[in-house]
Amino acid sequence: MKIIKSIPTEIKKFLNKEGGSSIFLEGATGTGKTTLGLQIIEEISEQDKSFYLSTRVSDEALYNQFPWLEEKEIRSQVMDASKVFLQAIYEEKNAEKGIPEGKKKKVKGAKEFLKTIRGESPPEEVDRTRLQQLDRDIPSLNRIYDRINDILPERSLLVIDSLEGITHKYGFDMETFVMTLQKDLVEHSNTNLIMILEKESAPELEYLADGVVQLKRHQLEGRDVREIMLKKLRAIEISQPSYLMSLKGGHFKCFEPYELKISGGNEWEPLDAPEGKYSTGIEDIDELLGGGFEAGSYNVFEIEENVSNEEFFSIIRPLFLNFIAQGRGVISVLSGGTHPENLRDDLIRFIPDELFNQKFRIVDHLTSQTDKPYKLALAGKNQKQYRKIYNQSMKELRGEEDLGILDYHALDTLEYMRGGEMALQELLSGVANTKNSDDLGIGILKPGLNLSKEIKNMADNYFVLLSINKTPCIYGVKPKTGLYAIVTDKERGSPYIQLEQIV
Repeated sequence: MKIIKSIPTEIKKFLNKEGGSSIFLEGATGTGKTTLGLQIIEEISEQDKSFYLSTRVSDEALYNQFPWLEEKEIRSQVMDASKVFLQAIYEEKNAEKGIPEGKKKKVKGAKEFLKTIRGESPPEEVDRTRLQQLDRDIPSLNRIYDRINDILPERSLLVIDSLEGITHKYGFDMETFVMTLQKDLVEHSNTNLIMILEKESAPELEYLADGVVQLKRHQLEGRDVREIMLKKLRAIEISQPSYLMSLKGGHFKCFEPYELKISGGNEWEPLDAPEGKYSTGIEDIDELLGGGFEAGSYNVFEIEENVSNEEFFSIIRPLFLNFIAQGRGVISVLSGGTHPENLRDDLIRFIPDELFNQKFRIVDHLTSQTDKPYKLALAGKNQKQYRKIYNQSMKELRGEEDLGILDYHALDTLEYMRGGEMALQELLSGVANTKNSDDLGIGILKPGLNLSKEIKNMADNYFVLLSINKTPCIYGVKPKTGLYAIVTDKERGSPYIQLEQIV
């Protein structure tokens, strides 16, 4: 069985279960229904047992939209099933007279293809009961039945794009046509049937199919968000009803929930940055920033309320690791609910314990004394004592080389500890100090903070982190970027991540 990486797991299970199954693919124009139909042919069904029946005027238009088809074996099925399948094979034999030479070659190729898949003695016959009850003979529909018959007892896959186009072309009542294919092919002839609809939903027809899948597109701050909704998949448990998806490069891809998977040999390999910049630890974000964060810049990540700790840390973890692995210091004020010991345990999976103790400092407002070298126990300290300890720690982290450090501040903690006006004054002072140094300032902004408006104006770079259908996503406000899904790096694995644009 093929490993499905692009299509929801539930659809894969649905189409691989015993017997035939039918699915309506619903969605407005441009939501990706055709792309998904072709992706199902490529990934789930065997190529010589799959057929794509389309009312498209030109095969070349199909390949212009989906250039990857030309490099796949699927080309023969798509070419045969679209223009040639509908406009040439079913014509009378003498209709070939006068056909241009180029079309003749396509017809000949299609006929040769039919020969290669035709079995001499199939053990079962396709059910034609409903077909024979139709009020007239349609050669093209008979040919579909013939081709599925040739493959029996093995399972076929038929994609119809679109249902409205086919029924209008041949004057069928849509409900009668669907019922004919459902009874003859799906229920009695071991066929998986994908029917693409040209509208957002068709509640009057949905009861006829075993599955209903809906594709949607909407805008988020001027950026496209695409989702696939699993409305019904009979006999299959739907563990996740909706997925974030993308159509980049003419391919359909859905995104599974982010999960940190650790295996052996995961010591962090740092990324370098051009002079005067600091790498984020994520090549794709570095590219968006022209090489990384500028030294002396203040940068904000706004974290929306539905983002889990693991989703949030998928972005922050590489930044911390990259600084420490390069021998640079990090001083941090963590968000409420984030424990210093948990952070340390997370990071030392990828860097030496000794290096963390040497180069990482965590401000702890709840502890007055500690024997942990990475903690700054500041509970009960007045403002003067606080600044003295904080500044001394920054000096130690810079070392004899006076290297720039990462000054990381969860602004919810700042506002909680200092109150509104004092927190703002401290923030202004901290940002000014960062911009007059070679340090890197990072502010983490949670929902509902009074500092929100001011911090947006101060930031050199401003990113928003959100979760869509359990997939962490990010987009830039400064600089303005598209929407990206955060995924595990395909080659290096966790904790390295990549960004995949939603288009």
